[in-house]
Amino acid sequence: MSKILIVGSGGREHALAWRCTSEGHEVVATPGSDGIARLAGARCVGVAESDHPGVVALARSEAVDLVIVGPEAPLVAGLADALRAAGVATIGPGAAAAELEGSKAVAKQFMVRHGIPTARHVTVDSLEAGLAALGEFVEIGPPVVKASGLAAGKGVVVAETMAEAEEALRECFAGRFGAAGAEVVLEQRLRGREASFFVLTDGTHAATFEACQDHKRIGEGDTGPNTGGMGAYCPAPIVDEAVRAKVMERIVAPTLAGLREEGRPFVGVLFVGLMIDAGEPSVIEYNVRFGDPEVQPL
Repeated sequence: MSKILIVGSGGREHALAWRCTSEGHEVVATPGSDGIARLAGARCVGVAESDHPGVVALARSEAVDLVIVGPEAPLVAGLADALRAAGVATIGPGAAAAELEGSKAVAKQFMVRHGIPTARHVTVDSLEAGLAALGEFVEIGPPVVKASGLAAGKGVVVAETMAEAEEALRECFAGRFGAAGAEVVLEQRLRGREASFFVLTDGTHAATFEACQDHKRIGEGDTGPNTGGMGAYCPAPIVDEAVRAKVMERIVAPTLAGLREEGRPFVGVLFVGLMIDAGEPSVIEYNVRFGDPEVQPL
């Protein structure tokens, strides 16, 4: 069996470690967690996921067969590039491809370039520009306000009124999300039901997993602010075979082709956040790793 290094410390990494050890693989996790440390066949080493030289050194000293990078931040910062440069097989895209999650503004531009179905949007880099752009949404309804950078799943406000959208804009540019909120995407609110769609890809070929649905709002009855995810279930009945075929043809295939054309092929887990209305899927966002909590039921 293989020796696998899992980078991260959350429920996602625990689920991956549990699955790998249950298949007889040896797992080293860094920094890991108390839960992972209790798994038979797993142990934790305290190297921070942000310490790229340390993670590379650990992978080499442990002579691991494979590294799975769990969180998005080290991928966006180039950890997979560093591991591959050291000759270590890694599940996770390089920094150039991981920009699809690292910048919502970049992701939206990419979707437009490659004809991938998504919501109408405006990207702004100042409060003044944002307030002016709100006028474009008067007829279609309050926009979804998204901090462009990484905000641990908490940088999105689904505004119910224009006043809420304005307040969210002001909070972003007042520093609520730090550098992640220096650029903001205002997006037409799509209607339908959300689903999380995952593929494992070498950049050309893609193997699909079951789709999931997670619950982001903190309160009962889908109320309150968004979180990274309060819970999830799998499979998601809304993603039937017809929807799955549309997602692969209209979204996954052109995404992978577009990244290849742009010289940044994607190797790893591509997670497409979908909105599905009457059987028609559109992209809400890209993520470049397994979802948490979605990977737990998956």
